[in-house]
Amino acid sequence: MEFSATGMELLKRSEGFRSRVYLDAAGFPTIGFGHRLVHPESFPRGVNETQAASLLASDVRETEQAVEHLVKVPLTQGQFDALVDFCFNLGAGRLASSTLLKVLNRGRYEDAAQQLLLWDQAEGHENDALKARREAEAQLWNSRKTENQAAA
Repeated sequence: MEFSATGMELLKRSEGFRSRVYLDAAGFPTIGFGHRLVHPESFPRGVNETQAASLLASDVRETEQAVEHLVKVPLTQGQFDALVDFCFNLGAGRLASSTLLKVLNRGRYEDAAQQLLLWDQAEGHENDALKARREAEAQLWNSRKTENQAAA
């Protein structure tokens, strides 16, 4: 499955574009649409939106693969998009160890959707931007359910 244009819009809107290197909330050097720099990457002159989109496309491919590896049940496009955005934001390790993934892989789709909404904290406090992002992911999750998942 591939990340849709709708998912990409959410990710870009949530991450925002920055042409210069900055430290993300976790203190990692980042540029463009949330691309974490890895040694020896360096962008002394920054990036334009086209370069940032190219970095993002590569990052999203890795994130798609992580989601496909971790999830053992069928997903709708909206559910896949929500998980790719979640995983891009928080990392594959967080998804791998989450209750969200455990309940999802048991086929409990509605419970998994509720789990998404719990990831709205930063430094122990509810964060408005994370809350909005999780709510948008939940909307994607619930869009165009398949019959077998609606019955689950």
